[in-house]
Amino acid sequence: MRDKLNNIKENKGLMRYLKNTSWLFFEKILRMLIGLLISIWVARYLGPEKLGLLSYAQSFVGLFTAIATLGLNTLVVRELLKDNYKENELISTVFFLKLIGAIAVLIILWVAIQFTSNDTYTNNLIFIIGSATIFQSLNVIDFYFQSKVMSKYIVYVNSISLFLSTIIKIVLILTNASLEAFAFVILFDSFILGLGYIYFFLKKSTFKLSYLKFNKAIAKSLLQDSLFYMFTAMIIGMYMRIDQVMIQEMMDSTQVGYYAVAAKLSELWYFLPVIISSSLYPAIENAKKVSYNLYYKRLERLFILSNLIAVLIIIPTLFLSHFLIMSLYGEAYMLSIVVLQIHIVNLLFAFQRIPSESWVMSENHKYFEVIKTLFGLISNVILNLFLIPQYGIVGAAIATVISMAITGYFAYAFYNKSRIIFKMMTRTIFFLNIKLLKEGER
Repeated sequence: MRDKLNNIKENKGLMRYLKNTSWLFFEKILRMLIGLLISIWVARYLGPEKLGLLSYAQSFVGLFTAIATLGLNTLVVRELLKDNYKENELISTVFFLKLIGAIAVLIILWVAIQFTSNDTYTNNLIFIIGSATIFQSLNVIDFYFQSKVMSKYIVYVNSISLFLSTIIKIVLILTNASLEAFAFVILFDSFILGLGYIYFFLKKSTFKLSYLKFNKAIAKSLLQDSLFYMFTAMIIGMYMRIDQVMIQEMMDSTQVGYYAVAAKLSELWYFLPVIISSSLYPAIENAKKVSYNLYYKRLERLFILSNLIAVLIIIPTLFLSHFLIMSLYGEAYMLSIVVLQIHIVNLLFAFQRIPSESWVMSENHKYFEVIKTLFGLISNVILNLFLIPQYGIVGAAIATVISMAITGYFAYAFYNKSRIIFKMMTRTIFFLNIKLLKEGER
């Protein structure tokens, strides 16, 4: 064991990647913990109705934010690593493309609100939050630092932004600020992040403002590859946000507030399988080079591990949901308890979906991923249309669980090449193959 640790320490390249990953992991944990604490305080201060209105505005904007990225987020790091283009031209071109995408989002938001029953106040909240996409065009710098394995600078920026945002929210609560002020904090966060990106980029790279030019050839090449990813991101964005938008349209903002609190506590855990899958993906991919038997065995272990973590979260939450809501959010959010008890079951299928996407990526079944996610979105909308009028926000939670089960589990039974994954998930969901975690690879 000591020899292995020494070998890791002596491997400068490996140590560089480990340090880079540790910076990102630290930032995610810090942001999650502080973000949760301040969001609880904000929820208590605003109350269900105002919190629901703010959550609705964020969800409505979230339906279209994928357009601002133009699907480029998936490609930028890859292209920077390829070094096919001049680095400065690539970064400049992506910045301008994302800026155009952000402007397009604001135009689409203006058109979309014409089909809602929103009042002027609600629409103002939407446009304040939507304006943050303008500054998000600067996150191309984030991808630059990722490609250079220098993510600590992004962590610096994110930590500073988190600190300032937290201080401002505390001041707003103590001074009895309006709901609009909290919407402006979201815009302020994006602005500070943008400034931080620019500062470290100009300080740690050779880039100069005079290099800021739009290259049509690079833009055309990138957009040819990115449109598929933009479409996929749009479907996922709508899938994740449509429930709160529909609750607002079919009920009211107070009900959105109850639902948002339960969803927040449930979705809080989504980062765990993402970190585990991204960490173990190289081992799974390398196993395929040895044998498919080893490849599927490692993949099945990942499913079992994800399942165990999901169950270890779901069971305590079911029993402690009343205590969690009442102690964290107060009696005003009592109606969130039942929603949390249903919504938390969603983790069983959400955690299965993350490792299954490792298989999709490894086998390059990207069109299958789009089709099943689109089907999940459609099923979620249809279920909400039937269940919300009958059962309110409890119906919306049921719709979320069923649609996630469809897209994250049952969909794999209807595609010939994915049936092996469906069988694997079925075994692991019911813990019929849990012994694999204890067995060594033979």
